[in-house]
Amino acid sequence: MTQEHREHRARKRFGQNFLHDQNVIHRIVRSIRPKADETLLEIGPGQGALTSELLATGCELYALELDRDLVQMLGARFGDQPRFHLQQGDALDFDLGALDTGARRLRVVGNLPYNISTPLIFHLLRQQEQILDMHFMLQKEVVERLAAEPGSKAYGRLGIMTQYFCRVEPLLDVPPGAFFPQPKVQSAVVRLTPYAQPPCPAKSVEKLQLVVRTAFNQRRKTLRNALQGLVGAEQMTALGIDAGARPETLPLATYVALADVMA
Repeated sequence: MTQEHREHRARKRFGQNFLHDQNVIHRIVRSIRPKADETLLEIGPGQGALTSELLATGCELYALELDRDLVQMLGARFGDQPRFHLQQGDALDFDLGALDTGARRLRVVGNLPYNISTPLIFHLLRQQEQILDMHFMLQKEVVERLAAEPGSKAYGRLGIMTQYFCRVEPLLDVPPGAFFPQPKVQSAVVRLTPYAQPPCPAKSVEKLQLVVRTAFNQRRKTLRNALQGLVGAEQMTALGIDAGARPETLPLATYVALADVMA
């Protein structure tokens, strides 16, 4: 156990599991390929294992950490580096516009606690015009949901709405032993690249979110029953959609078509 592990006990309420496997860290940084003229935001840098490797590439790096003890530790370790900027705060309500990045769009990186990964991804997607791409370490099950195709058990609201805004690329699996303390689940790294223009643009993103959320609140029901009161069976038939189909069988383009009827 390293000196750093002894000094800081991982806090369950923050969902802390610190990455320490140097091979995994190298592979993540190689996947990101940061350049000296780019600006990155690392969410939850923890004890700085990935931070150190990112700074070595010469990029401008903002770090956002919630745990005040870790903020102190990170400040002591990297505070003398002019391209390192440390912020204390909660990523779930952080405004990316508060960062002084000029005209550069951010490359976001993070080993996300499992308990906040889904709400945080949705929070960042609301600010996606400021983001170049995102590389996240997540529970493998969450990565499978992000990349899921229609007809699979993992397919649902998270995957559909993320795929509306972004290209989703699972990159590598990470075993529990790469962390301290070891989580009870497998992890994986995913790349999310926001589209300049969605492949299936909806007239109203809010209506799309409403249709998808309503459909998957009752995913065992048929589309006719799940969307009752929002879109009628006759409207579905007119669009060439089977009103007797289940929500998990429909592709993104079909949900956009349903939302456009409402809009």
